[in-house]
Amino acid sequence: MTIYAGTIIDVPGDPFAGDPDAALAADDEGALLVQDGVIRARGSLASVRSAYPDEPVTRLEGGLLLPGFVDTHVHYPQIRAIGGLGLPLLDWLERCALPEEAKLADRAYARAVAREFLDGLIGSGTTSALVFGSHFPGAMEELFSAADRRGLNLTSGLVVSDRILRPDLLDTPEEALAGSSELIGRWHDHGRLRYAVTPRFSLSASDDMLDVCAQLLGKGVWFTSHINENVTEVAQVAGLFPAAQHYLDTYDRHGLVTERSVFAHNVHPDDSELSVLATHGASVSHCATSNCALGSGLFPLRRHIDHGVHVALGSDVGAGVGLFLPKEALQAYFVQQLLGPEGMSLTPVHLLYLATRAGAQALGLDGQTGDFGIGKDFDAVWLRPAGGSPLAVNLAHSVSPSDALARVFALATPADVAGVWIRGTQALAAPGAEPEPASPPAGPPAGSSAEPPAGSSAGSTLAR
Repeated sequence: MTIYAGTIIDVPGDPFAGDPDAALAADDEGALLVQDGVIRARGSLASVRSAYPDEPVTRLEGGLLLPGFVDTHVHYPQIRAIGGLGLPLLDWLERCALPEEAKLADRAYARAVAREFLDGLIGSGTTSALVFGSHFPGAMEELFSAADRRGLNLTSGLVVSDRILRPDLLDTPEEALAGSSELIGRWHDHGRLRYAVTPRFSLSASDDMLDVCAQLLGKGVWFTSHINENVTEVAQVAGLFPAAQHYLDTYDRHGLVTERSVFAHNVHPDDSELSVLATHGASVSHCATSNCALGSGLFPLRRHIDHGVHVALGSDVGAGVGLFLPKEALQAYFVQQLLGPEGMSLTPVHLLYLATRAGAQALGLDGQTGDFGIGKDFDAVWLRPAGGSPLAVNLAHSVSPSDALARVFALATPADVAGVWIRGTQALAAPGAEPEPASPPAGPPAGSSAEPPAGSSAGSTLAR
């Protein structure tokens, strides 16, 4: 067992259900007891150390220990396609994303991309993700194999399409069924891996293909796709499905809107679509930087929340501008500010919730990860800025946990990720961590000048 001590902040409650600050849990002299990758105790450092005096302590000072981030929409084949600015969605797909995705037909190429993608997630503090996969079964084997070695909570699947896209990315419904079924048999519920049925969008999936998706979803796996991202896309879908009531109906008529469904974007929904999503318990992944970069629109968060639709965050790389979810959360905040009276005022507590526990809830992982509750996996990211940096200066002058979070969301970058743990295993080095012996040496009592309590030194994050 190991005791991790430092400034610990998470959001075990729902800040959209009442007072946001009441949903926050924070302690600048906190501790977590971790055994076999699972959190077994939580409290102040003094209380945990007193209860478990024989366990070693690893101090994580000078920053914040947060739950590992949960990305609910990110494209594995697009990690090398970030930065295609100045184009709307369909043009961007044609010129930037799909040519890159076609390269994953080469399995060696896919292997290198999978390594870069997963290393990028971990380096950004993401420990769980719903990943939009590749059109090629071999490339999916590379992703699942690499994610399994790293221990990530990863849900993904073969992307299926049978029209509209370039020919080398198309398959028949029969091919999609066979390829997906084989991957499900090999990887679904294998360790921390799960499978997601993944039509690219109904624009590129015929009714026959969506019937296959329904057959696959019946195997108890997950479902993800795109919806209502761009007004031109919405209009084209309406033309292809003249009998559908709306975009969501193209999925719902095939039984694809369930509590195991996560739809990306939904920038342009009508109220009836929001009602259907809420009724079926489906979730929406809000991808703020992508929506802004492609000019897709400003996400109507208030309308989703008012209808009872669950929302989490997605980075949407490569239309999104990076894998670091705090940046995505900050952009989500900006979007709501720009919407004025139609927007939703987001606090730092909302932002941390959206980047962590909300994602775990969307992916059905709330009992396993998303916060530091006892019995949950120790999936964590330690943000520790370099001394003298703007973030370090601001954290030193923060006056509350919420204020510290605000400064993190405003200023943090992946360079501030000092350590990442995936189910208790250190996945990213934490050179600033300070291990201590299990039992203090004989001498002055704890709290004397010989052993200052956590948070009392210059490393303390929450100034009093």
